[in-house]
Amino acid sequence: MVGSIIGLLIHTRLPEKIKKIVFQAIGLFTIFLGIDMALKSDKYLILIFSLVIGAILGEWIKLDSQVEKLGEKLKTKIHSKDDRFTEGLVTAFLMFCMGSMSILGAFQEGFSGNSDLLFTKSVLDGFSSIILSASLGFGVMLAIIPLIIYQGGLTFFAVELENYLTNSVVNQISALGGILLIGLGISILDIKKIKVLNMIPALIIVAILSYFFVK
Repeated sequence: MVGSIIGLLIHTRLPEKIKKIVFQAIGLFTIFLGIDMALKSDKYLILIFSLVIGAILGEWIKLDSQVEKLGEKLKTKIHSKDDRFTEGLVTAFLMFCMGSMSILGAFQEGFSGNSDLLFTKSVLDGFSSIILSASLGFGVMLAIIPLIIYQGGLTFFAVELENYLTNSVVNQISALGGILLIGLGISILDIKKIKVLNMIPALIIVAILSYFFVK
């Protein structure tokens, strides 16, 4: 929230060409981060099956449309006139939640009560939110709501399944998250609009498949 406030304060002072080049830089870094995460896995069949099944499930329940509707409702309730409100909300959520530090940090806290990794991630997210909100506006700040639900959910999930989640399973989840980040980066750069949100269920599928087929 602090980072977003700072970004919003400088938002109106940035020339349009600066916003554009910053946005392109974010897209490039997102792709780089995604590739780095995706290379942690060599279980290609598990990843492709998870992506395909997850994408079908997401498309079936129209996950992206539901999130966009929610974003528009929030935009109406707070009387925002920001054209990129929903885009900012979705982009920030995906960037903050798909990283390996988000998954590993939540699991570490759930397993041992140690929050050091999450605190480190919060600092990085703070700086990222400055750049994102300066480019995408107020929607970035409200990404804190799904972020708390997601990371809190992962922590409680880890507490309940501590004996079942091995490092190998966590690596597969992180790798698939990396692939989703690559898709997000491609969308940010306007190369091709990819329905990354509809592929989110793949994270659940890869966790299940990895538990049974990865040692």
